[in-house]
Amino acid sequence: MTDIAFFDFDGTVTGKDSFPDFIKYSVGKKNYYSGLILLTPVLAAYKLKIIPNFIAKEKLIAYFFKNWEIDYLQNIANQYSINEIDKIVNSRAIEKIKWHKQKNHKVVIVSASLECYLKAWCSKNDIDLISTMLEVKKNRITGKLAGKNCYGNEKLNRIKEKYNLSEYNSIYVYGDSKGDKQMLDIADKKYFRAF
Repeated sequence: MTDIAFFDFDGTVTGKDSFPDFIKYSVGKKNYYSGLILLTPVLAAYKLKIIPNFIAKEKLIAYFFKNWEIDYLQNIANQYSINEIDKIVNSRAIEKIKWHKQKNHKVVIVSASLECYLKAWCSKNDIDLISTMLEVKKNRITGKLAGKNCYGNEKLNRIKEKYNLSEYNSIYVYGDSKGDKQMLDIADKKYFRAF
């Protein structure tokens, strides 16, 4: 038996939110900021807790990426993943991931961010990934999520779907927000805003 370590991504492994960073990378700064101006009512409604985070996320995805071919987006996502993510990661979080890997612990990123741009980085670092998926129909992005946003209780549900936690000696969890609460609750060793 070994141990398992679950890491939230944005704000835990990274120093900033990767989703806006990825959009900006994909569409360019000018299109990104003009889009944000048009999406101000949506973002305000989210900040004021009038709409939940998954609705706001879908509005952004639909505005910036709806009807894009998935292969085209995936190519951009892979470039972002390999070339840009290392620029926003927290060195202390990476040291902790390396520590777990040296001890042969299973390491898993559990994130509300999109799988398309996290998977190449996780693969490069030999880390498992549980994250939010884009809905694709006829090879094009619909603007919706496939399944639920991987946030809050959904993080815990997805962990339990993928792993039999009784097979591990210890469960480490690293998080930084209320969206990580349920995941932190299953930990033997929990670290809130550790980095």
